[in-house]
Amino acid sequence: MRYMLLIHQGDSPTPRSPEAWATLSEDEQKAVYADYKAINQTPGVTPGLGLDTPETATTVRVKDGKTLTTDGPFVEIKEAVGGYLLFEADDLDAAIELAARIPAARLGGAVEVRPIVEW
Repeated sequence: MRYMLLIHQGDSPTPRSPEAWATLSEDEQKAVYADYKAINQTPGVTPGLGLDTPETATTVRVKDGKTLTTDGPFVEIKEAVGGYLLFEADDLDAAIELAARIPAARLGGAVEVRPIVEW
C-alpha cells in the first residue's frame, strides 16, 4: 500500500528559520540532516519536496462560479504542512514506524500518515 506522510513542522526548528534552528546544537542539526537523508534512502520511499512557509500560500475557493483567492494558508500556521514524502509499505505499522523517524515528529511537529487512494 502507498502512503503519503505529511510533515507538519509545527514549532520544530528548521534551517529556514535561523533563530529556531540556532536553538539546536551542532550535533542535533547534523542529526536532523542525517535522519532525513536516511529516510530518503529507505527502500519504498519516494522523497517529496519541502514547502515554503505558510505565509507564502494562496488559498483558492470557487463560489458561485467565481474564483476567490486569499493570501496565506487556510489552516492555522501551527498545523500547516511543511513537506511530504511517499512510502510504499507493507502495512500501516511500517508507515507509522517511518513517520516516527522524521525529525519534525520529535521536535514539536507531527507527521500525518494517509493512505493513497488508487483510482
